[in-house]
Amino acid sequence: MTGQIWINVISVIILFILGAFIYKRKALDFLGSVCMIIMGIVILLSAGLNWLLIIVLFFIMGIAATYYSKDYKKRLGEFEGRRTAKNVISNGVVAFVMAAFGGYYLPFVGGFIGAIATATSDTLGSEIGVLSVPRLITSFEKVQPGTNGAVSVRGTVAGIIGAAIIGIAAFLLGVLPDIWISLKISIISGTVGCFMDSLLGALFENRNYLTNEHVNLLATITGAIVGIVCCF
Repeated sequence: MTGQIWINVISVIILFILGAFIYKRKALDFLGSVCMIIMGIVILLSAGLNWLLIIVLFFIMGIAATYYSKDYKKRLGEFEGRRTAKNVISNGVVAFVMAAFGGYYLPFVGGFIGAIATATSDTLGSEIGVLSVPRLITSFEKVQPGTNGAVSVRGTVAGIIGAAIIGIAAFLLGVLPDIWISLKISIISGTVGCFMDSLLGALFENRNYLTNEHVNLLATITGAIVGIVCCF
């Protein structure tokens, strides 16, 4: 077997171990873990290990943010706990498509980074922002933590930092060749996508026109489009 084949085999084994660990830790349900593994294998075989590692980084940061101040979130009734396959697909399908079919064509790289940066920014912004007293993005009135469409300074900063980490990782892993381009794409697309998530949540999810999964999907599509535009 060639070196690349060995790398792929070892990576697939690690993916299964990671999926089992995440399931055992109750961060994802069984179908969610299976979806994560399948999407990871396709990204590995179509785009490469470096792209997969960025997805894994998103999952690790998301889980860490979810379990940050777990007891306090439980008292608030805002601890999400185990996520489902719907969460995995709605947050990851856009990045999955960009990686699976985009190869190394620069705009698709930007779309991939934009989608992942948005998902990361939204997850960190929500999980960290819930610890503050937020305001509704459409009216700026104070609302209860966890309200759809709520934003806070703490959550916004956490989201921007999360998006920046994705950009730094994309550069260090060689997915993008220039650190400043990588940061520009990740921070701008991640921030725009995250605010789109909040706006859709306030306008449509609160009125039951959209579900959380619909909002996540539309937000990552927005982030991907912004990421593609940033490449030009």
